[in-house]
Amino acid sequence: MKTIGLLGGMSWESTVGYYRAINEGVKNTLGGLHSAKIALYSVDFEPIEKLQHVGDWGSTARILSEAAQSVESAGADFLLICTNTMHKVAPQIEKSISIPLLHIADATAEVLVHKGIKTVGLLGTAFTMEEDFYKGRLSENYGLNVLVPGKDDRRVVHNIIYQELCLGKIESNSKAEYLRIIDSLSNQGAEAVILGCTEIGMLVNQRDTKVRLLDTTAIHAEKAVENAI
Repeated sequence: MKTIGLLGGMSWESTVGYYRAINEGVKNTLGGLHSAKIALYSVDFEPIEKLQHVGDWGSTARILSEAAQSVESAGADFLLICTNTMHKVAPQIEKSISIPLLHIADATAEVLVHKGIKTVGLLGTAFTMEEDFYKGRLSENYGLNVLVPGKDDRRVVHNIIYQELCLGKIESNSKAEYLRIIDSLSNQGAEAVILGCTEIGMLVNQRDTKVRLLDTTAIHAEKAVENAI
């Protein structure tokens, strides 16, 4: 079994989900007392969040590249960045290490293509919904048509992530807002909606809606298990 490298802490709330999902996947596949071989580096999210919101992506890339090198030094065979947003600096991180990077957008897109989905909604931080590092990869590499909420709803989605979910707060009003936005994307033609922030699965899941949801944390973790075994 290969050693899975995790670059987590952004936020630690969702990294817990990665750790659980990967270990459950290994246990379900191999049985017995098997668990995953994991090298985890969990960063302090506070300074990274501040750098994000002032647009200093160069500094975030340096912090995460150094952390990724530590994960590689700890014996990881490949790396997962346990957050959608920080894939904005994935190219810089990838250049700083010699092990493969398992990209969260690729793992998600492969599921969409396998299911025959062409038009998909995307929820995430404002960075993920508005910039091209994620949407562009889905459309250019996989031919997907990506829909995002309108400006006001993007602000709602973004604020709930940072002000609530990253702090472990689960609010019923916020859940209702997310479900409203998911329905709106479906009405615009989305055949499924990507939960494109690793915390969103804490708030909404498939039991809450008839719209097909793709939880990127679960998908990324499943791909890691597949690669490890």
